[in-house]
Amino acid sequence: MSKVIAMSADGEKKGKSPLEQAKANFAMYYTLTQELLKFIDKNDVDEFLELEKQRSDLVERMKALPETEEYRQTEECQELVQKIKPLDMQVIYKAKAWLNRSRQQNATVHAYD
Repeated sequence: MSKVIAMSADGEKKGKSPLEQAKANFAMYYTLTQELLKFIDKNDVDEFLELEKQRSDLVERMKALPETEEYRQTEECQELVQKIKPLDMQVIYKAKAWLNRSRQQNATVHAYD
C-alpha cells in the first residue's frame, strides 16, 4: 500500500513560515486529490479511504492555521483552487457511482437469500 504523508501544520519546526506551510498544505491537498482519483479508478477502496482520511486530517490542520485564509487570497492559490475543484467533483462523482454499484450488488446478493 503506498502512502502519501500529509504535512503537519507545525511547519515552523521544519524552517517554514506559517504562510509557507499554508502554501505547502494546499499543494499537498492537490496531490492527495490526484491520488484519490488514481485509486478510485483502480477500485482500490482501502487505499482510497486511507488517502481520504489523510486529506481530511490535512483539512483540519489547514483550518487551524490562520495563514491558510491569507494564502487563499493570493492569485497563486486561486489558480491552484481552480485546478482542485474539477478533481474534487470527479472524486465525488466516482465515489457516489462506486457506492451505488456496491449497494446494487449487495441488493442483488440479498435478493437470493
